[in-house]
Amino acid sequence: MSLKKQALSGAFWGFLEQFSSYGISFAVSIILARLLLPEEFGLIAMITVFVALGARLMNAGLGSSLIRTKNPTQEDYSTVFLFNLGGSIVIYIIIFILAPYIANFYYQDILTNIIRWYAIIYIINAFSMIQLTRLTKLMDFKTQMIVAIPSSIISGSIGVYMAYSGYGVWSLVGQALSQSAVSTMQLWYWSKWTPSWVFSKEKFKYHFKFGYKLTLSGILDTIFTNIYAVIIGKFFPAAQVGFYRRADSLKQLPITIISSVIAKVTYPLFAQIKDDNLRLKSIYKKIMQLIIFIVAPTLIVLGVLAEPLFRFLFTEKWLPAVPYFQILIFSGILYPIHAFNLNILQVKGRSDLFLKLEVIKKVITVIVLIIAFQFGIYGLLFGSVLISLLAFFVNTHYSGKFINYTAWEQAKDILPILALALVVGALVYIIDYKSAIFVKYDFIRLLIGGFIAFVFYIPLAYLFKMNYLLELIKIKSLI
Repeated sequence: MSLKKQALSGAFWGFLEQFSSYGISFAVSIILARLLLPEEFGLIAMITVFVALGARLMNAGLGSSLIRTKNPTQEDYSTVFLFNLGGSIVIYIIIFILAPYIANFYYQDILTNIIRWYAIIYIINAFSMIQLTRLTKLMDFKTQMIVAIPSSIISGSIGVYMAYSGYGVWSLVGQALSQSAVSTMQLWYWSKWTPSWVFSKEKFKYHFKFGYKLTLSGILDTIFTNIYAVIIGKFFPAAQVGFYRRADSLKQLPITIISSVIAKVTYPLFAQIKDDNLRLKSIYKKIMQLIIFIVAPTLIVLGVLAEPLFRFLFTEKWLPAVPYFQILIFSGILYPIHAFNLNILQVKGRSDLFLKLEVIKKVITVIVLIIAFQFGIYGLLFGSVLISLLAFFVNTHYSGKFINYTAWEQAKDILPILALALVVGALVYIIDYKSAIFVKYDFIRLLIGGFIAFVFYIPLAYLFKMNYLLELIKIKSLI
């Protein structure tokens, strides 16, 4: 299959896979949010950083190295598989021992057993990480969709059943474990790849040399991505962590569905055209504008309609999360740009610069957090917006040099889109504020707000010649 067909097919199936799996997961989360208490979600949020750290250490960035390697052999794949499997067992033992200390940190004794059960995911996922990497390298997102949908449905059903039966926080643990197990079994069946039980020191050194810097970067990113849940969990009640996590996960939903699809497709695509900077820049620019064109108005309109949205989806017990969500959406808008700028560094093989930028951003984050913490939880939330803005300039520094696309140029290309999204958001706010006096049903308010946003945004975009959807078609000629 040609590069063009691979990219277009990958984009289609990637979007379908992400949309369906995240759609099912989101539907399940709505049911669970209605059955469980905010503090039960808060308990899981407290341990997310430790689970994610283990996953980062287990992979050691070797998956990314395999994707960027031309024509990796069975020996390459088997070596990384065995490393992941052995590493997962070691990391599980470590987290098992540390569990009581983590529980003491939060003053939550129940976390000891929760961590020890939840962390079994390390070992389960280690058995399928290479299968998933191979499918991504081949841009075979159709198979990934075939795997993701049953996994989400089965695990979601288990989680809902356990929650309805009164298992509380353990229903979230059961859901996570069953999803990993079902996904792993399917990946072994569909991927048609099995390890050869051969470990090559030379192959390991080659992939580790590239991957360990990504791992260090990933560790830093994981810690600081979850630092808010850690701080809030340490100094505030568990329910506040639940409210924060609910707001953050809802903010991430449209971002993840859209940007992760493009990221999964563009990373192997960029890797194949990494030496042609003109093509790389042209495709990157169009994709970035398209994503912001979709993400910005979506998040802003959701923020405007946050109160009826949360009440309709999650019931009134989750309304304290509304102001959290309305602040966090502004940090989320720039998230796709961060990811794509860092993708450029990876495909160029500059994991050293990737690590350097992560260190710089974390220093900035620490400084902002120290200042923001003085102003309580809202200070922390506004601090996250400032961090996202500063990270934009940091991330674009080196990638801008590689493809001759500076931070200022990127900002000029997206500012008109952001301005239009804000104007439409203001119109939706005014109309919703006026109609709320007469419209008593949240669902009707959401329908009216969404309709107004669509009616104004698309024609205004056309009027100002923001034809980014049409520009996407032109990408085909550049691949």
